[in-house]
Amino acid sequence: MSILSRFYPDECRESVYTMDFEGYYHEGYKGILFDIDNTLVPHGAPSQKKAEQLFEKLRKIGFDTCLISNNKEPRVKPFADAVKSKYIFNAHKPSAKNYIKAMKIMGTTAENTLFVGDQIFTDVYGAKKAGIHSVLVKPIHPKEEIQIVLKRKLEKIVLTSYNRHLNKV
Repeated sequence: MSILSRFYPDECRESVYTMDFEGYYHEGYKGILFDIDNTLVPHGAPSQKKAEQLFEKLRKIGFDTCLISNNKEPRVKPFADAVKSKYIFNAHKPSAKNYIKAMKIMGTTAENTLFVGDQIFTDVYGAKKAGIHSVLVKPIHPKEEIQIVLKRKLEKIVLTSYNRHLNKV
């Protein structure tokens, strides 16, 4: 097993908007943690109708949700209000502490919670450290802050290793 495997997502999907959430619910998942930027909307963008409709659909299925973001509250709260979700701001991802806090807020466990995000070294790694099933989605928009652009180069190395691992299985 590669040393990089600690960063491997449990699965990869094209977009949060094409995921089969009914299927996850039937598998026993009851809560979903989401990153915001480049997972649900382009980096820094306000909530969009598509995101609001997704969260409405998730509530109808039976999911509870919580946004978990490293952003400050002025960025996270308006988005959470628009999609009607619980939230944690300044989460210090990849620390597992706030993933665990989010599960407590939703009343879920690591076994029935799903995490969806677009970054390996913060989102996926934090979810893995908290024992949560992680889904890596492709970033919505290529325009990102410089520190994220640099992380994306390292992510390519991890994803190459991950894809080699999948081809062996």
